[in-house]
Amino acid sequence: MKSSQASSSKLERKTIEKNRRINMKSLCFKLASLVPSHFSKRAVSIPDKLEQAAAYIRNLQENIEELKQLKQKRELAHLVEINTDVADDMMIGLRLPMIEVRESSSSVEVVLITGLNQNFMLCDVISIIEEEGAQVVNASFSCSADKICHIIHSQITSSRVGFENARVHERLKELVNRT
Repeated sequence: MKSSQASSSKLERKTIEKNRRINMKSLCFKLASLVPSHFSKRAVSIPDKLEQAAAYIRNLQENIEELKQLKQKRELAHLVEINTDVADDMMIGLRLPMIEVRESSSSVEVVLITGLNQNFMLCDVISIIEEEGAQVVNASFSCSADKICHIIHSQITSSRVGFENARVHERLKELVNRT
């Protein structure tokens, strides 16, 4: 009776082991089928297929990490760009070019803020102001990032003709937009 039980348990263990091997083989083939064909190197043995699957998974993990870092860099760059745009808009208040002509009693101040891509001569701006009846006393400019700010102070010379802010503004606008 002992020999019959021993052989029966031995047979049962063999069957269990055979089922385990069949299940493992099936799972290995499932895993191998998930690896793209261009990634595999035509390996046929199960250990090679497992190694390819592991290499593919490592490759995917590296790609995910690189994409996360790229996304963080882009988000950071986008935030910096937004902050720069907001700061620039706050500094200027309007879109470029910005032209402001202020008159008080006998003096005129012209503030002209443009981008670096606008190519006009400062002497043309001065000529327009002088043609309209003011003499330039002081002119200065400063560059900040991608903007140039011109400030021109002048005195009204011809009081009988008068100084028209609107006309100066329009002529300066034409000059800047022409370039």
